[in-house]
Amino acid sequence: MPAPSPLRLLVLAPILLLLAPRASAAGAAVGVSGGGQLWCVAKNNAEDGALQSAIDWACSADGGRADCAAIQQGGACYDPPDLQRHASYAFNDYFLRAGGAASPAACDFSGAAALTALNPSKRPESRRRSILGFESFF
Repeated sequence: MPAPSPLRLLVLAPILLLLAPRASAAGAAVGVSGGGQLWCVAKNNAEDGALQSAIDWACSADGGRADCAAIQQGGACYDPPDLQRHASYAFNDYFLRAGGAASPAACDFSGAAALTALNPSKRPESRRRSILGFESFF
């Protein structure tokens, strides 16, 4: 088979770039077939003890190894009374690191988590203003 001509490559390259899948912004979600995205979030009916245990595991060096710096005291998303948001943050970070949609079982946390196609950062109750005036989520 002859090598493609340089002119053909110049014509096809931009088309291929347009058709290539794009990574989601900052790894916030995982693409699934049909163009949707998935987030791993804490279930609304999960008990606080179950959520805290799951957060502890997900954020531990011996467990899930999720990056939980943002939900630690002094972190950008630290909100002490909101265990649900902290859990969702930790769960989603772990889920993404474990392979995301390719590993749906990574979003279970002993039944305390669930996958959702609804972006949790778009809910009005999950928004708050940072000291710089920017919106932060979770």
